[in-house]
Amino acid sequence: MPGLAESRLAQLHRFGQSPWFDYISRELVARGGLRRMVDRDGLGGVTSNPSIFEKAIGGGKGYDEQILGLAREGLDAAQIFDRLAVEDVRAACDVLAPVYLGSGGEDGFVSIEVSPAYAYDAQKSISEAQRLFAAVDRPNVMIKIPGTREGVPAILETLQQGLNINITLLFSMSQYEAVADAYLAALEYRLQHDLTIRATSSVASFFVSRVDTLIDRLLDERIAAAADVAGRRRLDALKGTAAVANAKVVYERFRSYLSGRDWQLIAASGAKVQRILWASTGTKDPAYSDVLYVDELIGAYTVNTLPEVTWKAFNDHGTLARTVDRRLDDAHRTLRELAQLGIDMERAGAQLQVEGVELFAKAVEQVVAIVEQKRRELLAGEGG
Repeated sequence: MPGLAESRLAQLHRFGQSPWFDYISRELVARGGLRRMVDRDGLGGVTSNPSIFEKAIGGGKGYDEQILGLAREGLDAAQIFDRLAVEDVRAACDVLAPVYLGSGGEDGFVSIEVSPAYAYDAQKSISEAQRLFAAVDRPNVMIKIPGTREGVPAILETLQQGLNINITLLFSMSQYEAVADAYLAALEYRLQHDLTIRATSSVASFFVSRVDTLIDRLLDERIAAAADVAGRRRLDALKGTAAVANAKVVYERFRSYLSGRDWQLIAASGAKVQRILWASTGTKDPAYSDVLYVDELIGAYTVNTLPEVTWKAFNDHGTLARTVDRRLDDAHRTLRELAQLGIDMERAGAQLQVEGVELFAKAVEQVVAIVEQKRRELLAGEGG
């Protein structure tokens, strides 16, 4: 493809990492922006969530014509939002179809999220995942299900049915292990029932920057209470290190799955690796590098889904090197030091997952409210 050599993002593929874009909008697809990202930057996929649709739909008039048409049909705001999201994801799937086909179904996915209202209800998550998979009706759609305790049975069931599943809102080792085990169990089930496993794909979306946001806050509390300068310096040196350390240790666990006998037996039957997807990789603290959560997590069988600002920043000055399994001793030491300070990464991960579900649920409410406002104004504008 022309221009690939010039793009840093495209070169991530050499290290086994696929760059995905953490944004979707009708304009991005319609004006050819997404296609250009495939050609120029080796774009391997797209992720969406309620917050992203909130920005896209509320950000202009690009959806107004369809909102009015659906409102005339009598659809309410929630039904209209669902229709808009499905249509955007389907259109993006079509743009990514050559990537999907060219990679043998390894890449080229577009994700759409089961409502966070069902994050703690396995049966509703299953039926909603089935509905969305059928509604988008593209082989390269991935259904996002939060990796909550209640979400794991839904993840297992939908993977057994052969759906592509993006497991989202993972923050801790135990959360990751639960969904990695579910993927193995689902593939074993399909093999035992003489069902193909070659088309089933999954990613485990492990969140990064939000971990530093929480742990840095806990460290600040301890800095404020520290009695001596040396103690404060030691605590301050830990800031901005927890998220990458947490991610690297999870990646180490992921590699241990790949070297395990259970996986190797399944892989011989044509199974695809459940890649780790680094999510929440935009830097939230301006004191840190704007490409911190990309530069530090490059390696085989990974995806990094980047928001637009981080996408541009990495293309401008990102570092191309295999880094995800470098300085693992430092990562383990960081986590040990945090544990000695009473900072429990499992507890932090549980808190962040609950907060993540709440944030997405609130974003759904807000995007439906935006659609409702547009629906009323557009109908009123034509005297309807």
